[in-house]
Amino acid sequence: MDRRIFAAGLAAFALAGCGGPPPATRVTQAGGLPDDLRPAPNASYDAWVSRFRARAADQGFSQDLLRRAFAGTGYLPGVVRRDRNQTEFTRTLEDYLAIAVSEERVSKGQAAYATHRDTLEAIAARYGVPAHVVTAIWGLESFYGDRRGDVPVISATSTLAFDGRRGAFFEQQLVAALRILENGDTTPGNLVGSWAGAMGHTQFIPTSYEAFAVDFTGDGRRDIWAEDPSDALASAAAYLDRNGWVSGQSWGREDPSGSLQPQPGGPRFATTRNFAVIKRYNNSDAYAIGVGHLSDRILGGPPLRQPFPPDANGLTKADRVALQERLTARGFDTGGADGVIGPNSEAAIRAYQASRGLPVTGVPSLELLRMLG
Repeated sequence: MDRRIFAAGLAAFALAGCGGPPPATRVTQAGGLPDDLRPAPNASYDAWVSRFRARAADQGFSQDLLRRAFAGTGYLPGVVRRDRNQTEFTRTLEDYLAIAVSEERVSKGQAAYATHRDTLEAIAARYGVPAHVVTAIWGLESFYGDRRGDVPVISATSTLAFDGRRGAFFEQQLVAALRILENGDTTPGNLVGSWAGAMGHTQFIPTSYEAFAVDFTGDGRRDIWAEDPSDALASAAAYLDRNGWVSGQSWGREDPSGSLQPQPGGPRFATTRNFAVIKRYNNSDAYAIGVGHLSDRILGGPPLRQPFPPDANGLTKADRVALQERLTARGFDTGGADGVIGPNSEAAIRAYQASRGLPVTGVPSLELLRMLG
């Protein structure tokens, strides 16, 4: 099974959706969570947890562990809402790479690579996975540790197990989370992650943590949540190594004659076995290209040379950037000018259209770009 919970349809835009400043510490910061990711009363959930705890005790978990694990936890309505409303994005590779390999992500990756180079090179020597590839995974998974998530894993996985849409899978994750606590790798307060239970710098779900996480620092704990990212980075390398990474081989390259062209009319790529190994981390061509291209850029490589075609509205990336810049300059904030037309840009377009008495569609166009001057 892939390490990640989510369909490839995008990890991509988890990249854009994680935002916000990192918390001061890795312990759960309930005050920093949205209201719908805080425990809410739910008698049916409470009854489910009571039954689960009885099953867990029968499996050998102590009452003391169960008491500590579930202290302060509860039903999280926002977790269910997010799980049920995952959109099957149809974003283009161009949009994906605009976020995954943005100039900010490249420059931050180069700084992270320089800061942790000794550790990364030691990891590469042990597992055969290049330092810049591990750094790129770190960058895509948690923005180099800035976006690790602060949702209590016990609350998240128990809520999803109770909800039942993927109940057996999330109960398996919940049991694995209890074993992580039982083994002493972290504390209940530090066992935090995404709304669906992906944890730490490299966003392992609990069962994959059990299977692949390593204690690289030698302190007796596999601590992927710590400010020191060493264990998490080594765990990502160990994951790739155990899934067949070929030492000394690249992921692939941009190649006009390559067989892989994820976006019609866009760049082509020639890939190696290691491309398929990266997809074991997240089963998406876009993700694997993102990791590979970001890793090349971290080493100082150039942007992609082959152009992308205009989008379905006839706009190039340069047109979309100009549209965002012009809307923002007129007071309709798009939340940035990266050329990706997302919810903020669509809202800005609608607001502008409404202000001019135009049909309110939220759809970008060359005509709209011309109107904005």
